[in-house]
Amino acid sequence: MSTKESILSRYKKHIREQFDMPSLDDIKGITYPDPLVQFIKMSESVGGQVIEVAEGRDINTLIKELYPDAKEIASNLPEITIATRNPDTIESAQALNGTDVGIIRGKFGVAENACIWIPQQMKEKAVCFISENLVILLPKSQIVNNMHEAYKRIEFDETYDGYGTFISGPSKTADIAQVLVMGAQAARSVTVLLLPD
Repeated sequence: MSTKESILSRYKKHIREQFDMPSLDDIKGITYPDPLVQFIKMSESVGGQVIEVAEGRDINTLIKELYPDAKEIASNLPEITIATRNPDTIESAQALNGTDVGIIRGKFGVAENACIWIPQQMKEKAVCFISENLVILLPKSQIVNNMHEAYKRIEFDETYDGYGTFISGPSKTADIAQVLVMGAQAARSVTVLLLPD
C-alpha cells in the first residue's frame, strides 16, 4: 500500500457520517436585466475598453484610429485587411514577437466577469498572449449572464486540438510590493469591439 493509500484509508476509518454531493442541476447563477450593459461595466472595471461598432463602420479604419503607431498587426481574420502578420502562415510562434496589435474573434462574452471565450482559431495561439494590445471582435448579441451559461456553450475546434481560453481585460498582477502592473504576462490593453448583429 502506498503512503497516499495508507493516509486515505485512515481518514475513511474515522468518517462518522457521509453526505452526498448536492445536485448542481438547479443552479442557474446570477442574471442581469441587461447582460450587455453589465458586460461593458465589468470589462471597464477590469481595465478593458469596449466600443460598440456602428452598422457599416469599417473595422480596419477604426483599429488604425485606435492604434495609430502600430507597425505590426497580427490576425488571420478575413475581414482584417491591415494585418502584417498571419498566425496561420508564420514559421513559429516566436515570429509573433514584437506584435503591436493582435486581432482575434471571441465567440461569446460573460456579463458576470467580462470573460470572453476564445477557442483557438489560428495555428499559433500565441497571438492571444504575446501581442502588446489585443483587439477582440465580439457580436454584441453573444453575451451570456454567467459562467454557468458560458460552460454550456463552450465548443472546441478539433483542428487545433481542442484548445480555448477565457480572456478578461488586459494582463495584470499585483504580486510584487502590491503594485498593480498591467501587461505583466500578456497584453497591456484589451479592446473589445462589439459588432452589430
